[in-house]
Amino acid sequence: MATYKKRGFKPKTKVEAQEFEEQESTTAEVFSSLDEGASRTEEWVSKNQNYILGIIGVVAVAVLGYLAYNQFVLKPKEANAANEMYYPQQYFDQALNSTTAKDSLFTLALEGAEGKYGFLDIIEEYSGTKAANLANYSAGMSYLNMNKYQEAIDYLEDFKSDDAILGALAKGGLGDAFMQLDQPSDALGYYEAAFKHSNNEYTTPKFLYKAGVTALEMGNKSKAFEYFQRIKDEFSGSQAATSIDAFIGIAKTGA
Repeated sequence: MATYKKRGFKPKTKVEAQEFEEQESTTAEVFSSLDEGASRTEEWVSKNQNYILGIIGVVAVAVLGYLAYNQFVLKPKEANAANEMYYPQQYFDQALNSTTAKDSLFTLALEGAEGKYGFLDIIEEYSGTKAANLANYSAGMSYLNMNKYQEAIDYLEDFKSDDAILGALAKGGLGDAFMQLDQPSDALGYYEAAFKHSNNEYTTPKFLYKAGVTALEMGNKSKAFEYFQRIKDEFSGSQAATSIDAFIGIAKTGA
């Protein structure tokens, strides 16, 4: 067991003297090793100083550049794009609520007029912004309502959102477009993705119903029955549940 040595300690026996010398020698070796390591480190730093400073400089420039881009480029770009959305969104809303001239209103929403941007301009000019992403949704839905299904697919596929309603509606819109193109298998996949996107009283029964009808048309009565029964069990107060018993009856015959 090591013995604490007070300052000025003098060994009384030869054994103590030998232990004291060994400790002194070990301590000296440790400090010598530390000095050598420090010297080598200082030497390496000295030789590679320009390289080290270069790396620090690159990192500093990258960080400052990122902060500057966010502050002086991205934020103003987002604000401008959001402002530009006001004009086409008005025509889009009018078209949805109109019983006549729908196509012309959707066209104004898509292409703009009188020097104002439409959804397509915003997508091109403000790529990467939240407004441009939302413009993809609105453009896709505009084309869907104009019966231009491939264009609807192109833009709706570019729209990305975790929003419970919009995300589901975009996937459901893709299902509608593929259904109109006589691709029921693709349509069913998107309807299923739509009702799985979120669980709510609006989009979930809506797309469960469409998925059920599509499955029924494809001859998959067991799947159709599953979707119709879920509407009856979980969303009995929804619009989709109005005539659900009849669809359950049809699907049940082969389920």
